[in-house]
Amino acid sequence: MDMRSEHKKGRAFSLFAAIVMPLSLVIAWLIYAYVLGDPGNFVGGDPEKEPLQGNYLGTIHKGGPLVVLLIAFQVVLVAYIVERFLSIRRAGGRGGNHDFVLGVRDLIAEGRTEDAVKACDEQQGSVANVVRSGIASLQHVERLEHLDRERKTLLLQKDIEEATQLELPQLNRNMIVIATLASIATLIGLLGTVTGMIKAFAALARVGAPDAVGLASGISQALVTTALGISTSAVAIVAYNYFTDKIDKLVYAIDESTFSIVNTFKSRS
Repeated sequence: MDMRSEHKKGRAFSLFAAIVMPLSLVIAWLIYAYVLGDPGNFVGGDPEKEPLQGNYLGTIHKGGPLVVLLIAFQVVLVAYIVERFLSIRRAGGRGGNHDFVLGVRDLIAEGRTEDAVKACDEQQGSVANVVRSGIASLQHVERLEHLDRERKTLLLQKDIEEATQLELPQLNRNMIVIATLASIATLIGLLGTVTGMIKAFAALARVGAPDAVGLASGISQALVTTALGISTSAVAIVAYNYFTDKIDKLVYAIDESTFSIVNTFKSRS
């Protein structure tokens, strides 16, 4: 992978973010206004009145404007989960990386570098990209007769590290978005609950007489934002840990394959 390809991918990811973020807000507002705010969810068909008994859509609508933001978080989360799933799956290659690494290691040890390159072309993915670069570097340093063994080894390791560093950003890209949603969704949910509780008790104070039913209704609506925030955060945490595990396995496969290439060169020297 060259720097031009890296730049194109960076622009593609930036364009993806530029589209997803505003689009999520539009989708969230449409859901809030026309699905949750449908007149059929409320007493007398009036969204300004209380939701029908047992109608959860109307109850969520009463959570207020912060519900729009929390729904937008969920839309963004789904979009980035799909993006990361497809990207990491593509980075994993067409077959099992463990068998691929073992096969390539044997081919390199036998001096069958052309077959190893063909195996990389068939496998594809991040591990194959690094191995292909490592093989090319191995062939290059072996032709440098003016360098001693130690300098050749250092040059080989440097080339492999550079190839690895080009792949790692692709694996970890957008993970920060999922991690941020896991943290901020709960906080926004709690903010909605706090503001809702303030409004509920302020209304109770203005009335002057205890209204248990009205207070309970207000509190239940205030807790809607916490429920949305916690559910979003829970999904984000599970997704983040799942993708992190996949990335760690790919990085381990890359390290294992590059270690084999360096050891093969040392054994030949």
